[in-house]
Amino acid sequence: MARIANRLSRLFRKGKGSSLPGVVALRICPEILEKLAGQTKLGTIMVTGTNGKTTTNNMLAGILSDSGYRVVSNSMGANLIGGVTAAFIEKATLGGKVDCDYACLEVDEAFFPVISKIIKPGIVIVTNFFRDQLDRYGELDKTIKFVEDALKMIPEPKLVLNADDPLVAKIQINSGIPALFYGLGENTGLSEKGGFRVREARFCTFCGERLDYSYYHYGQLGNFQCKKCGFHRPPGKVEACGAAASDGSFSFVIHYPGGSVPVNLPLGGLYNIYNALAAFSAGFLLERDPLKMSMCLKSYRPATGRMEEFNCPDKKVVLNLVKNPTGFGEGLMYLLSSAGPLDVLIAINDQAADGRDISWLWDVDFEILEQIHGKINTFVCSGLRAQEMGVRLKYAGAPAEKIIVEPDYSNAVRRIMAGQAKHTYLLATYTALWPVEKELRKYVA
Repeated sequence: MARIANRLSRLFRKGKGSSLPGVVALRICPEILEKLAGQTKLGTIMVTGTNGKTTTNNMLAGILSDSGYRVVSNSMGANLIGGVTAAFIEKATLGGKVDCDYACLEVDEAFFPVISKIIKPGIVIVTNFFRDQLDRYGELDKTIKFVEDALKMIPEPKLVLNADDPLVAKIQINSGIPALFYGLGENTGLSEKGGFRVREARFCTFCGERLDYSYYHYGQLGNFQCKKCGFHRPPGKVEACGAAASDGSFSFVIHYPGGSVPVNLPLGGLYNIYNALAAFSAGFLLERDPLKMSMCLKSYRPATGRMEEFNCPDKKVVLNLVKNPTGFGEGLMYLLSSAGPLDVLIAINDQAADGRDISWLWDVDFEILEQIHGKINTFVCSGLRAQEMGVRLKYAGAPAEKIIVEPDYSNAVRRIMAGQAKHTYLLATYTALWPVEKELRKYVA
């Protein structure tokens, strides 16, 4: 029945079939996830946190697959219980047999307690914590407690934690579970000494004192220290140093216990270095060869909308998912580093998967675009909340004559692709991502 639902979903173009099969199967057989996941031979790795789950998970799945292992993975980012179940169903025979060595699963923070209770992961990766869909999750303290409480119920897990995020680093202290920390060293040109863009953890979660940063990379990620109680950034066991950006990619060196290896990552966005570090760290725990992991990261191709590049006639086109202030802000930073002229499409929806409350758009630092208004030809605003996005850009100082409001995806993509700029950048919230990508593919060479 799940496979029939999958075929019908794709036939009638109602989705990618990444969640519906699991939803159908769970209705018929509520224990099906436990039965299927229980057949995994060598263990399960779960990735949770706010940003970077899909990319980190897919990078790790690629590392394990390249090592010859059979892997179950929810690679399209369907990270609720239906999507996780669908990933196992896709690999199962009609008789319910799953032949896999590892399961690599990205899991929504709010669903982590439910899914980790059914599937006991051997390794848990926590990427970062940022404000995200406050109408659904509530404040960050609540989300983090979901994860911490769930970890205490897992028998002897191994943690892979982001050392640069104080909200993640504190998990090891609160849980008492041993952890491998990863982080990004100070990099001239990529780190900041001052300034205060969106930062969640301004104060120490243990004593309430304001955290002191010697440098930070983005959001609250950096070298933090509380001068009152001593809480500080733990040493990164796996650490990237010497990072340099070049034409939508990064080169850096990963240092790990016993050696180091160069990495050429074909992705823009500083956050993708963190994703690569998280995947590499989990691979290190699983005793994968560092050089082979480096080669795998070099050949990585992003999932839909994760800094995804398209080959279109006479222009470079990038599609990126945006879903919270910090992630959106990093997307805008990529714009600042891009050569002009630029055409920019922003598609905003307020469906359940996006978050009904779109007031978070006013926490995004669109004002930084004032630095490059001269090289942006056009802003096209689309989606269910296209008008509100247009208003936000106007208040951010974008010239009114450059703002086009076009709610229809097809017309919006047609207008942005008709632009004269050599670089076109599309940003979309989750439910807007797939229809924008569908329209964009009509223009791919």
